[in-house]
Amino acid sequence: MTDGNFVKVGMADLNVAAEGAVLKTTGLGSCVGLTLFDPQRQVAGMAHIMLPSSDIAREGQLNIAKYADTAIPELLNRVVQLGADRKRLVAKLAGGAQMFAFAGGSDSLRIGPRNVESVKRELDKWAIPVMSEDTGGNYGRTIEFDSRSGVLTVRSVQYGVKEI
Repeated sequence: MTDGNFVKVGMADLNVAAEGAVLKTTGLGSCVGLTLFDPQRQVAGMAHIMLPSSDIAREGQLNIAKYADTAIPELLNRVVQLGADRKRLVAKLAGGAQMFAFAGGSDSLRIGPRNVESVKRELDKWAIPVMSEDTGGNYGRTIEFDSRSGVLTVRSVQYGVKEI
């Protein structure tokens, strides 16, 4: 990738990078890995979103990176603080898998697809276009996002490596 300058993004976490640093998160199953990118400034952000809405939050201290509706505004603020122009931001996403098959298809069990839907809905609110995605399926992913090129590398055991 680049010079090995990796910025880790944990589960229910978010971070930003510039100057060719590579954002990386592992263990995306039903979670969605969202990237925001300003191609002109080469500023990037990544969030590892676990759940669709903070309305269901039970923890005392809210982890804003955990939910689509709170992680996206925070990630937006951070990339803008790093020098990105909100009007130039584009998004890419990966993950949102349906990791287990359930009989009955209760909506509460469709976490992966609901995560993808809520991330897209939130991006629409901010008028941020989704340039590409690798979502759905029933397998896990690891992603790396290059803050210089804007390339999202998606790795999975089943499908190897692809760039989107």
